[in-house]
Amino acid sequence: MRVALCQITSSADPAANLDLVRVETARAAERGAGVVVFPEAAMCRFGVPLGPVAEPLDGPWAGAVRGIAEEHGVVVVAGMFTPAPDGRVANTLLVTGGGHHSGYDKIHLFDAFGFAESRTVAPGAQPVVFAVDGIVFGLATCYDVRFPELFRSLADRGATAVLLCASWGAGPGKREQWELLVRARALDCTSWVLACGQAEPPAGPEGAGDGGAPTGDGGAPTGIGFSTVASPLGAVVEQLGAEPGMVLVDVDAGSVEQARRTLPVLVNRRL
Repeated sequence: MRVALCQITSSADPAANLDLVRVETARAAERGAGVVVFPEAAMCRFGVPLGPVAEPLDGPWAGAVRGIAEEHGVVVVAGMFTPAPDGRVANTLLVTGGGHHSGYDKIHLFDAFGFAESRTVAPGAQPVVFAVDGIVFGLATCYDVRFPELFRSLADRGATAVLLCASWGAGPGKREQWELLVRARALDCTSWVLACGQAEPPAGPEGAGDGGAPTGDGGAPTGIGFSTVASPLGAVVEQLGAEPGMVLVDVDAGSVEQARRTLPVLVNRRL
């Protein structure tokens, strides 16, 4: 199963971001991808009011992404925002195409490094997996990567690959933490971890978060790039730089089976 990670820089304009999804999905399909992954907040970047842009999964933005996926015969995974019952929004990963149309709501909210995602975003509660051509994919979003129990729970639900979509905030040591955490989570669940982040934003107002800073303590996280593919034994297989780009990787269940025989951490758990 060939998976494409599309490292883009989202703007505050959902229509413009939809055009990015359209172009990158076509490119990925031409290169043989069956699953095309976009970052967290692909619909609209952080740093602007999210309530006005939030739409349900049966709304026009998700419907348009579904049309793009169906046109190219792929499954698209993309970050968006959906209305939550309490007036906040949910930070949702849309899964659409190939008979799928559902979402995963981010469980662990980014109340850290001076940012409080929970002020405007309601947490999800349920891990989510889906299957494409015999490969079971789990879903995780950004701050979720700091919680190994989620990744093990996805493995328990049959996942042999986890799609991790992020809008990773910049700051001292944050890039190193990103790579370390992606690799560690792959080892924790002996699964592929395919981590797709927002590219580093351009300088200027459109690339800035709250307070005019691109990212950082107190500002809205945008992205640092460095989308990373980690093998079931934690090796970095592919990685992009800071700028927009695409990486393709062929994921097979056999490598996971071999890794789990070699390193049976899921079977050997005691707690």
